[in-house]
Amino acid sequence: MPSAPDREAVLNALRVVVDPDLRRDIVSLGFVKHLSVDGSRVAFTIELTTPACPVKDQMRDQAAAAVRAIPGVEAVDVQMTASVRSVSVPETGRTPLPGVKNVIAVGAGKGGVGKTTVAVNLALALAKCGSRVGILDGDIYGPNVPIMLGLTAQQLTTDGQRIMPAEVHELQVVSMGFLTGEDSAVIWRGPMLHGAIQQFFRDVAWKDLDYLIVDMPPGTGDVALSLSQTVPVAGAILVTTPQQVSLADTRRAIRMYQKLNIPPIGVVENMSYYACPNCHYETDIFGHGGGEALAQVMEVPFLGRLPIYQPIREGSDTGVPLVVSEPGSSAARAFLTVAERAAAQVSVAAHKAAEANKGKIPLIPVR
Repeated sequence: MPSAPDREAVLNALRVVVDPDLRRDIVSLGFVKHLSVDGSRVAFTIELTTPACPVKDQMRDQAAAAVRAIPGVEAVDVQMTASVRSVSVPETGRTPLPGVKNVIAVGAGKGGVGKTTVAVNLALALAKCGSRVGILDGDIYGPNVPIMLGLTAQQLTTDGQRIMPAEVHELQVVSMGFLTGEDSAVIWRGPMLHGAIQQFFRDVAWKDLDYLIVDMPPGTGDVALSLSQTVPVAGAILVTTPQQVSLADTRRAIRMYQKLNIPPIGVVENMSYYACPNCHYETDIFGHGGGEALAQVMEVPFLGRLPIYQPIREGSDTGVPLVVSEPGSSAARAFLTVAERAAAQVSVAAHKAAEANKGKIPLIPVR
């Protein structure tokens, strides 16, 4: 009869399980938690760096099989959990945002590419995976997030000191649209806009967010500059459509974020194709492959293609986004894929930053 396994044997067996994004085994990454060996029974937790890991079930099954193969093991209990890491942004004088681990900008080089639709459904997809998510409507002049989330009657409230975000579909939400009427125009110069952006970041009681999605205005204007000067930003997601006009502007937007020391997380190609709901034939109305080709040329990740699908538009108009109204549809799964890939890029960036900071002596500010 084989002897009972020990902890070292279990850890050695688990080294065959490799995180596909970080490309290291889960033992050396420190993902194995709460390991207990009780005779022939082994239990442990695998703590990933994001709940939006598309292969967590495969990793769980692989880990269980590896431990079960150890002589003397009769039962294995594997629990999966996640703890999102913050991307450590190089010292720039920007103070981390209380209650927020990672700020992610969603931008576009031009209007009309579905940037806000992508931002809202991306936030909802991340929340659906189990992450704590907020969305800040940074498009001060055209705040459409309240419409897409059914919050047109929402007003900003405070706790006496800070602004309280609205909550819907497990999202925390703040928008200039909560302060203005539907027909009101915001006519501000740069300094006033900069002040509003700072207030929406610093004076909001964000509560334990893994990701704060910032819906940026289109183009390369003041809001992006204010964002870069206000808080550390984990990265930017750029939304484009396949045609050349959009791609040219997206290229400029990527360069802008790079100059502002905001790393591009990746490119999303929206309105990539139309799939007939009856025969499922796909038509490339606006061209094919432009977003992926641009990502390759600019050496940034390509996060995925999103279709032209009528319920996406209907959900945005009625305040019930597609990820909520049709979570099992192929279009919703496309948003989920984008969310998983974006979360993976943030995890990789956080891991690289942590590795780079190992052994460094923290600077003591001079007062």
